[in-house]
Amino acid sequence: MDESNNSSEKGFLLLGFSDQPQLERILFFIILFFYILNLLGNTAIILVSYLDTKLHTPMYFFLSNLSCVDICFTTSVAPQLLVTMSKKDKSMSYGGCVAQLYVAMGLGSSECILLAVMAYDRYAAVCRPLHYTTIMHPQLCASLAGIAWLSGLVTSLIQCSLTVQLPLCGHRQLDHIFCEVPVLIKLACVDTTFNEAELFVASVVFLIVPVSFILVSYGFITQAVLRIKSAVGRRKAFGTCSSHLVVVIIFYGTIIFMYLQPAKSNSKNRGKFVSLFYTIVTPLLNPIIYTLRNKDVKGALRTLIMGNALGSERV
Repeated sequence: MDESNNSSEKGFLLLGFSDQPQLERILFFIILFFYILNLLGNTAIILVSYLDTKLHTPMYFFLSNLSCVDICFTTSVAPQLLVTMSKKDKSMSYGGCVAQLYVAMGLGSSECILLAVMAYDRYAAVCRPLHYTTIMHPQLCASLAGIAWLSGLVTSLIQCSLTVQLPLCGHRQLDHIFCEVPVLIKLACVDTTFNEAELFVASVVFLIVPVSFILVSYGFITQAVLRIKSAVGRRKAFGTCSSHLVVVIIFYGTIIFMYLQPAKSNSKNRGKFVSLFYTIVTPLLNPIIYTLRNKDVKGALRTLIMGNALGSERV
């Protein structure tokens, strides 16, 4: 019994890249840089979407939600990771690990659903333009965003509660960059068949189903774009769609690799880099791909910055 409770009493050792000190130092500055850019970029999206009345549309409503999810998701991982990488003691309290487990799982799941919702919004805008405002009315937008947030909360409560009940028999070393369900399942000292099956079902619901829906939506969008007579219009539409699909492929592809590989897989280092992609890199790509290439957003940012500059001069 004492051995089983050892992990909860002493916490965990989050090894990360500690076996490669030089790589760890380089990654520390890269992660810090990406995290700061992530905070600035996603906060800018939220501000301009709220302050500029021209951006009070379903698309930017969902983008604001996505930016909020991305800020919270990255913040649930990056600060703790940076602290752990900057010190010799790699320990993390049991309570901190469990809290990170619940928060990261919930927010990551919410983002999976939210990206699918955004694909539906783009489908309605491109394929049903005359009925777009009727289809995507404010009540439906609020409901869809609420479903995305709530579904993440529910799956986190179920999945993480099942995971933290697994006996670890004193195992404390997490060979990963943060506390994550597949990693804790591998650490368990009992048969984890049920947990693996439950994780597989949740992964299908939150990964395979949304990405399939997104690809079908963009299939219809592509058909609609091909009917555009203007070559410039087609190029612009394809450029936007291809950029969105890059984010989708990186985000879903890396998470699918992590959550649908066999629980006893030995690809530890690959798993760490893959986790870095969907927790640190993709949240930064979202504001760049979805909005900062958008003329409306760039115009709103310029207006906001110039307005603040003029206000400062008057003062």
